[in-house]
Amino acid sequence: MRMASLLSVIVGVILVAIKGVAWLMSDSLSMMSSLADSMLDVMASTMNFVAIRYALQPPDKEHRFGHGKAEDLATLAQSTFICGSGAFLMIEGIKRIFWPEPVYNTTVGVGVMIVSICFAGSLVMYQRYVVRKTSSSAIAADALHYFADLISNAGVIVALILTASFGWKIADPLIGLLIAGYIIYGAWQMGRKAFNNLMDREFSDEERNKIKSIVREFPEISGLHELRTRKSGLHRFIQFHLDFNNENITLKQAHIISDKIEDALKLVFPHTEILIHQDPLHGDRN
Repeated sequence: MRMASLLSVIVGVILVAIKGVAWLMSDSLSMMSSLADSMLDVMASTMNFVAIRYALQPPDKEHRFGHGKAEDLATLAQSTFICGSGAFLMIEGIKRIFWPEPVYNTTVGVGVMIVSICFAGSLVMYQRYVVRKTSSSAIAADALHYFADLISNAGVIVALILTASFGWKIADPLIGLLIAGYIIYGAWQMGRKAFNNLMDREFSDEERNKIKSIVREFPEISGLHELRTRKSGLHRFIQFHLDFNNENITLKQAHIISDKIEDALKLVFPHTEILIHQDPLHGDRN
């Protein structure tokens, strides 16, 4: 995770540098939108780098559940910045639809976009590998940024070619608007997920049903109730009460069975803290 966050900062700085030169040479709105996206990527990636270093710190006396929410706080802040940038680009795009401006040095712009696609594509592949291994929301947010960068780079190439080859000046602002819309949509999705994690939203119905099905596989158990779930950074938390078939089961036996259930759950839900309370009751109340 640390390596992925550091690489995203380095790649972002490189993309900002080459896109800045290309925008100054071409005065293309779609190029400017892609440049703005990359600038926000650098800002977001830097925030991620700091947040991930903090989130990976072990629990301490003041943060017994760890520091995982730092990831979601950084992600929520990123989405706010990105939405603001997208709104600015939309305003600029609408203005240029009514008052088109010429685009220069399209060959340089296309070359820069191809280089950008190579950098961003390689980074996104590595980030998605890290997300599969860690389920990190911050790295997933960064991967979304740079995937949006891939889309915007392709859009800029199309806009520059249409403008240079066919004289379609309106293509540049229209594609710039589409890129801005995609940026805002991605930021909204990312921010909503981070907000849900900060508010301790429950796991999905599919995941909750999976928990119940795993517990019911043990013949000593008649059911479970008060199932509560939440996510904080890399870590998940599951807690519930177990109902045993035998009201006279000993405390030692109940704990042995609970440990087996906990091990079974961790095979499906890694990086999860599981808290189980044993009840000598009958029935499944949740």
